[in-house]
Amino acid sequence: MIPAEGVAADLSHLEFPCRVKAYSLPAQARPVKDLPAACLEGCSLVLVTAGVPRKPGQSRKELLQVNAGIAKLVVEACAKRCPEAIIGLIVNPVNSVVPAMARLYEKKGLDPRRIIGVTTLDVVRANKFVFEATGAPVDSINVPVIGGHAGKSVLPLFSQEKACADLSLEHRKSLDVRLQDAGAEIVRAKCGKGSATLSLGYAGYLLGSAVLNGLAGNRTTECAYVKSNITELPFFASQVTFGPRGVDRVHQLPRLDTYEKERLKEAKQILQAEITMGLEYAETTDLVL
Repeated sequence: MIPAEGVAADLSHLEFPCRVKAYSLPAQARPVKDLPAACLEGCSLVLVTAGVPRKPGQSRKELLQVNAGIAKLVVEACAKRCPEAIIGLIVNPVNSVVPAMARLYEKKGLDPRRIIGVTTLDVVRANKFVFEATGAPVDSINVPVIGGHAGKSVLPLFSQEKACADLSLEHRKSLDVRLQDAGAEIVRAKCGKGSATLSLGYAGYLLGSAVLNGLAGNRTTECAYVKSNITELPFFASQVTFGPRGVDRVHQLPRLDTYEKERLKEAKQILQAEITMGLEYAETTDLVL
């Protein structure tokens, strides 16, 4: 494994006006008590890229038990050292981990909307697939992706992107299916020896930039998975505008076409079960600060 100091040295060569510092802990350490306070104090944004990949035959509930425990270690430290920071979770299963961590925050009297799920990779993929299908300028394409962040809970709204106007319904359906399977597409291409990393890093950068721009007073909109009331579900991915206080506005859903309306029903059923699983996990434990 490459040491954190090596990654920090690599990042420090990027031409941005910031300083990069590495912190590392032994495997059995607890960040809330063992991580130096300077690592998190004063942070405005914490991106959490942690957890283990899903093993063959492993259920999402089993994966949740492992990865939620890992995410909880970092979230505890944030709750103690930087409770006002936005915490962007890139921890699978996102559909369950985000509700779990948000509920744990809420139980401590903290703002659950400080916990957000990074679903930007779905937007990045949808935009690229539309570019490949249409040849439209890729920097002008912006497909909203709503719902969740796994399989059929992911719903790209191709009807909202003008570049898709000339694509047949069957073509848009095929792009929808490809997006649902995009993660597995990467795993197959890597012969089972890895999953999305570079594209995920880029997606995390986009979401992080949106949050930081918003906090700096430049309201910026990206899709994210957050606590909301735009549907009957307590958590949902949609377009979110970030402002000086974090989540400034969760956008209402636009007008969907007939196919998207049917897919939304399917996505909600899947998402409801996975949200419930996360909330049930949160009732079995608490943040220990």
